[in-house]
Amino acid sequence: MSPATFLLAGIPGLTSDSSWISIPFCFLYLTAILGNGLILFVVKTQKNLHQPMYLFLSMLSVTDLGLSASTMPTVISVFLFNNREIGMDVCLAQLYFIHTFSVMESSVLLAMAFDRFVAIRHPLRYASILTSSRIGKIGLASVIRGSGLHIPAVILLKRLPYSRVQTLSYSYCLHPDVMKVACADTTPHNILGLFTVLSTLVLDSVLIVLSYILILSTVMGIASWHERLKALNTCVSHICVTLLFYIPLISLSMIHRFMKNALPLSQILGTYLHLLLPPVLNPIVYCIKTKKIRKQVMKIFQNCSTNRL
Repeated sequence: MSPATFLLAGIPGLTSDSSWISIPFCFLYLTAILGNGLILFVVKTQKNLHQPMYLFLSMLSVTDLGLSASTMPTVISVFLFNNREIGMDVCLAQLYFIHTFSVMESSVLLAMAFDRFVAIRHPLRYASILTSSRIGKIGLASVIRGSGLHIPAVILLKRLPYSRVQTLSYSYCLHPDVMKVACADTTPHNILGLFTVLSTLVLDSVLIVLSYILILSTVMGIASWHERLKALNTCVSHICVTLLFYIPLISLSMIHRFMKNALPLSQILGTYLHLLLPPVLNPIVYCIKTKKIRKQVMKIFQNCSTNRL
């Protein structure tokens, strides 16, 4: 039996304008690559930024680059070149990396919440608790967790029967989308997918909320309002990037489960927001809200301007 071939989709109702739509997509990907690359460069080259908060920020930038690289080839192929066909193995590889980097990003956001909790609750022991060795172990655990959980799903999807040509809903491959076009009972796959989501994204979001409850209880114990605001201000960037990641994800989940008659366009746009916006906006948020990062980025641009002159 010949292997199945999948047809990727664009945005409903805008098929004729796909070449124009490719322009903002290319701009978003370029912004994500340059922004996260700049963050990594600044943290690597500035020794004063070799601190837990900025090392976790580097991990976040790496996952954002991985997420962008996972979706970019097929999105550009569909909208710029109108090339919609994708083979089974390539499709499975893509969905594996998309879901892996999504879980890794969620893990890093949880680690960053823990970092803020330790910095505020135990400021004098901050450096001794979050040593470089422990940060490296946290990063390794995030990689193992993200990559290991989705191997069974890919193997099970590979074994399912499909028709010769199947049309998917997006311009990239996602686990639920590939699963629903299979010509077999997918109940075990649904159970596995639900377990994976509950044990990663849902668990991480709950733990992040608990971390901020503990942070708030600690901050309210500080006598000075100025010191309270100063402590909370160190969390603003992390809160913003966490909301950027989870709000589109939660909204998409609500649409899938409680709005069965919702327009397909709302689901598709929700998925694009979840996968494309965080890699673009995360470095912008940290450049704006974090003084040390902003200062180093401005210095780089000033040096570039001086060299040109």
